[in-house]
Amino acid sequence: MYLYTALGDSITAGKGATSPAYAYPSQVVQILQQQKLPATGLILAKPGWTSADLDMAILDNSLQPLAQAQAVSIWVGGDDLVHAAMTVLHGASFEKASANTLRRYTQDLSLLLNQIRKLNHRRLVVCTQYNPFPNSPISTEAVAALNEAIIRTATSVHCSIAPVAEWFAGRQAQLIAGYQTGKLEDVLRLPFAPVHPNNLGHAVIANGLAPLLT
Repeated sequence: MYLYTALGDSITAGKGATSPAYAYPSQVVQILQQQKLPATGLILAKPGWTSADLDMAILDNSLQPLAQAQAVSIWVGGDDLVHAAMTVLHGASFEKASANTLRRYTQDLSLLLNQIRKLNHRRLVVCTQYNPFPNSPISTEAVAALNEAIIRTATSVHCSIAPVAEWFAGRQAQLIAGYQTGKLEDVLRLPFAPVHPNNLGHAVIANGLAPLLT
């Protein structure tokens, strides 16, 4: 049996997809099965999880799905940026909030990757974060800095990188559920934040990710 374990936050949990079957982890399993692999999937993800929350979840749950997996993907960081934004709203400078967040995120991600590497030396893939607000310079700057941290940390632990940011660049209006103007102000005008992939967005992720897992 080919076990694929997906770790992450709300995107990995399937937010934005109209049903769990359309979420990217499920679609990855379907693609692998179409390639005649006897694949099954396991998801450890929850909306709102930061990198620290994911670290804690790994420690609080059985390590067996990580040890036995033929491939593991990790997607986390968006909620770390949300927390940084909240500190800015409460008076912190953007530069200080960004620096503190990136420092903690890098530590958390490094800890997570090294924990998994101790259990499993098979395929380990880390996803970069797409920018749901490409028309807001502050979002573009923050997401770019996060992705630099992701690539640097993943490379240091010899992990593969899924360049999701590149897959979504210039296509956000097509791929994000509820996309409006691509500005941060959309969060204030809508009943939900337009940040999650729609069904097509999840499909793009799955089709890009699957080749990196085999």
